[in-house]
Amino acid sequence: MESRHSGMPPLGRLKQRAKQLKKEKGISQSEAYSQLSKEYGYSSWPAMRKALQVAEDSKQYIPSPSVKFVADEDVEMSEEDYDVLDNERSSDLPCDQKQLLTNNKRELTKLGVEFSIFEPTLTGLSKSILDATQPVRTHFEMEDFHFYSEQGQGIENRVQKQSFLITDDQVIRSKVSLYRPKTKKGDPRMWFSKLPMFCEAGDQIAIIVFNNSLYLVNLTKVSLSSSLAQPDSEVFKFFDKYLDSESTTADELLQKLKELAATALPALRQGDTGVGYTIETMLGIAANSNKKPDYKGIEIKSGRGGRNRSTLFAQVPDWNLSPCKKSAEILNKYGYERGEDLKLYCTLSTQKENSQGLSFIYDETKDELQEWYKKSELVAVWPGALLRKRLKEKHAETFWIHADSEVIDGVEHFILKSVTHTKGPILSQLLPLIQAGTITMDHLIKRSGKTNRVSEKGPLFKINKHDLNLLFPEPVLYNLSHTKEK
Repeated sequence: MESRHSGMPPLGRLKQRAKQLKKEKGISQSEAYSQLSKEYGYSSWPAMRKALQVAEDSKQYIPSPSVKFVADEDVEMSEEDYDVLDNERSSDLPCDQKQLLTNNKRELTKLGVEFSIFEPTLTGLSKSILDATQPVRTHFEMEDFHFYSEQGQGIENRVQKQSFLITDDQVIRSKVSLYRPKTKKGDPRMWFSKLPMFCEAGDQIAIIVFNNSLYLVNLTKVSLSSSLAQPDSEVFKFFDKYLDSESTTADELLQKLKELAATALPALRQGDTGVGYTIETMLGIAANSNKKPDYKGIEIKSGRGGRNRSTLFAQVPDWNLSPCKKSAEILNKYGYERGEDLKLYCTLSTQKENSQGLSFIYDETKDELQEWYKKSELVAVWPGALLRKRLKEKHAETFWIHADSEVIDGVEHFILKSVTHTKGPILSQLLPLIQAGTITMDHLIKRSGKTNRVSEKGPLFKINKHDLNLLFPEPVLYNLSHTKEK
């Protein structure tokens, strides 16, 4: 991977932009290059290209002449700056970088790492200021790191904490400033000192909270799969330390199961529940109807299953916040007739309206998932906190135990063979995945023409099975008598 850092996009991306300008404005290729050069403060395209080539060859940071970077302190922004910041964000990453970004997200999720992502803009880098978007703010709150909602406006209320910018070759010590300016509504902002040494406009930067500090990894510059295969890499060293700090409860339970696996366990109950009841009894877990996890926060199960499109959880909207106050009202307004019945069986996504005119919009400012009819009529609202809570409740850390059954002296015995360990989802990624259209929701509402009764089997939030590794850490399979496998 390249390690060059610049205040401007790389040469390849500039060439793509020139082609777009040529097509959009109907100008020649040379005129497009000339416009881009002036935009970044160069007298001509050859002068700009030469500077970029020097940066490529020397792998050093060379800023645009029109950009003045502020090393550490935050500066005030004008209303014009805010307008540029709001409209400047680019999602036009080249295909290879998009694939790298997706692979890196999957790698973080596989490791069970909570993270959020921000994208620095050219204006943001030049003004030393970044938006603390809702996903970032939610992440900070989940990790008990910082609460913007409790912070006063103005530089006098700024909070500064330790941060680190990690590459394969080095760890750059930095500091993060967290504040709400007096301009506008005090929209949450942040800034990392030395950030221009670490990234360029349009890069995707992952934030990880660890030991009350922030660690940044540039997901468009580093290949995590490669870095994690190199013990000398600073990226490897960080994640090794991060993962080593996790709870030892799973190790404790695993050790107890290995001890139970040393001998055949006589069944203490007959039937389908015999395996689970026997194992839990041997672990000292009393039988009860409590829905809490079985062993110090870890659920113990004896089976698994799944389809191509997996249901994550069912969750109705917050009716107090929603214009429609119950499922029947949504059905009456937007349903369709099927024979004698009135139905609303449809899938909602942020990406497009369905045949009933319904779609999702994620309001980052309010951290709300909103259902809209034809983008003009609000239907229902799900607070982000409600959805994250439901996901966490539904998918606790779990041990899926597999045992063979054998009859010894006329008595059924269980021989523990393996356990599959799954952890809860990366909660900070739930709303971003809904916003990206990876997670969708199914309405399953029906009014029977015979009984006039309304039934609601959802709303069901779903994800394709091949996308589960964007939300859930990779399951780990343990042989109860040997070493860990994956």
